Amino acid sequence: MSQATPPPSDASPAGARERLSATLGLLRSLVIYRRPGRQRALRQLYRPFIGRDDLVFDIGAHMGDRTRAFARLGGRVIAVEPQPVLRRWLERSTGRLRNVTVRGEAVGAQPGTATLHISHRTPTVSTLSPRWTDELPRRNDGFRHVRWEDRVEVPVITLDDLIAEYGLPAFCKIDAEGFELEVLSGLSRPIPAVSLEFVAGALDIAIAGMDRLAELGDYEFNVISGEQREYRFARWQDRRRVRMWLEAHASDYGSGDLYARLPDARR
Repeated sequence: MSQATPPPSDASPAGARERLSATLGLLRSLVIYRRPGRQRALRQLYRPFIGRDDLVFDIGAHMGDRTRAFARLGGRVIAVEPQPVLRRWLERSTGRLRNVTVRGEAVGAQPGTATLHISHRTPTVSTLSPRWTDELPRRNDGFRHVRWEDRVEVPVITLDDLIAEYGLPAFCKIDAEGFELEVLSGLSRPIPAVSLEFVAGALDIAIAGMDRLAELGDYEFNVISGEQREYRFARWQDRRRVRMWLEAHASDYGSGDLYARLPDARR
């Protein structure tokens, strides 16, 4: 296990720069994730999966835009975010929503601890994956200028742990910045509907995630490219067809989300 970098003193020049970078990173994310109309579009997207009092897991909740959409659909949301700055933001921004529980762990293949690589200026791409920090800036132009300046040790739990504590969710969103397969490796039973991020330059992670889901249940798949709100396929597909689309078109968009559902998840 690599050692975490000791945090700079708050009074030091390095500490001041870190606080400034973190503040700028939060402001940048707010501009992206709190723009007008976004919440209404998110609720429309997730309404087929989430009904009143349904349990929802938001793994990698980040700024909480989807957490808020899930909660406003009536879901009981477990929002999991290991990054300290974003976790504190989540706790403040969702404090009035009684149907949201914020957890500060990471989610992985087995319980324990792991090293979180933090990007202060782009906090939503902080990651538990060393491969992500080493390879993605060379493989995806959108990550060319990203830097992960800090590291912190965080506790790790599994999806099975969360299910044992809260129950089986109707929907689980997974956005773990290159750690999606590890998240799914800690799951031993199918969840009715799941989404996970894909990123050009690391498509094998998303493809392996689809394969893992197929081991758990008879899932059908669809794709949303970039930050759009419409599925690429009018009809849901098997994973072979979606893999072909990813290999042909993912680089055109940079990133997006895969959606998987069991037949009885349709509303």
